Amino acid sequence: MTAAILPPVPRLDELSPDCREAAAHLNRDCACLALDHAALEAQLEGEGGNGDFYRALRESRPHLFSDTMVFVGEAHLEAMAELAAAVDEVAHLPAYQAAVLAWAPQSARFAPPNAGVFLGYDFHLTVDGPRLIEINTNAGGGLLNAKLARAQRACCATVSHFLPEAGGVEAAFLAMFREEWCLARGDAPLRRIAIVDTAPAEQYLAPEFELFRRLFEAAGIAAVVADPGEFTYRDGVLWHGGQPVDLVYNRLTDFALEEPASAPLQEAYLAGAAVVTPHPRAHALFADKRNLVLLSDPQRLAELGVPEACRRIFAATIPPTRLVRAAEGEQWWSQRKQWFFKPAAGFGSRAAYRGDKLTKRVFEEILAAGQDDGTAYVAQALVPPSERRVFSGPAAGDSHAHLKLDIRAYAYQGQVQLAAARLYQGQTTNFRTAGGGFAAVFAVPCREEK
Repeated sequence: MTAAILPPVPRLDELSPDCREAAAHLNRDCACLALDHAALEAQLEGEGGNGDFYRALRESRPHLFSDTMVFVGEAHLEAMAELAAAVDEVAHLPAYQAAVLAWAPQSARFAPPNAGVFLGYDFHLTVDGPRLIEINTNAGGGLLNAKLARAQRACCATVSHFLPEAGGVEAAFLAMFREEWCLARGDAPLRRIAIVDTAPAEQYLAPEFELFRRLFEAAGIAAVVADPGEFTYRDGVLWHGGQPVDLVYNRLTDFALEEPASAPLQEAYLAGAAVVTPHPRAHALFADKRNLVLLSDPQRLAELGVPEACRRIFAATIPPTRLVRAAEGEQWWSQRKQWFFKPAAGFGSRAAYRGDKLTKRVFEEILAAGQDDGTAYVAQALVPPSERRVFSGPAAGDSHAHLKLDIRAYAYQGQVQLAAARLYQGQTTNFRTAGGGFAAVFAVPCREEK
């Protein structure tokens, strides 16, 4: 952090009518701290809370939530929504499905009737619009960010115009899970949900598991948080603790359910004995990084019969993405500074590298990982993230830092339910940055020129 003189918060009439320029101005100069900690505590504790949950979360995860907000122009948000709808449309095309399932695991060949909850579309913002960085199928943080959005306050007159809408997101999330169940089981009663992750208590987003458990229980649905090794499958039923499980809310990064501990879940899933959401097929259709190679190739999309309107959206929003083949190693090394390298089946920025930060040793490991079929890694044209200037306030000497930001749009069946930001320093999001973490998105509308 460096000493700073706080700039005056621009008045509404001083902002550009172009909502993208106005949002960038506010992200650069607005010093407001909008998070109301008392309101957030009330949101996280719920009825009858004594503060223990919130205190434990703040002590163990001090950088989970940012005190500041992020401004995003409505034109950017609309482009994100168009992209999500277009990807969903294309994912239903038989020719596209055949293309991406060619490199998918066997469990993804099974097509369950439900769609899969919590697609997360991650974007960087540029002056020309948002750019899709990746898609995730078990995107975390949705419920935490819904609570965060309802704990924002107007810290100045200008910000009061952009406060996010407070209600309805949790109800939409609950309705999404009910819809998943109805798609698979019709009018049968949904009695028990298992929220599943490996060693769930040790996961960074473990507090969200508890919030989901409370959400389901409050709706009259029994719920448990569990490790995949705690399940058994017998007599056509998935069991946990002696109780049958109807629906699995899957937070595993074992996307294909191939690991030994996931065997009962995979058996129940493939037999149709339990509704799993999101499921292996959803990951194969949406979140495998190799899919971005197709989605950023206009000629291939045309060959697959993708509508022209979708192709235009992809060309404007998805950076060029290529397979990294060992045979082209010299070319990749010479051009590495223009690219970001990611494992095709990766998650959470693990083993992902900016090309200009790559060492020769790590680059050789990337090439070696793709020796067999040349598809272990992809490279995406580098799109630097935009920034939010974060101010610490008078108690810390009015210091400031420029934090990188990305936007995550949570979507279901092509419809965006919530947009949230993540603030960070370093190569990738990390929840270790002072002043960083999840941040509420304040939408800035475009206005007519006077």
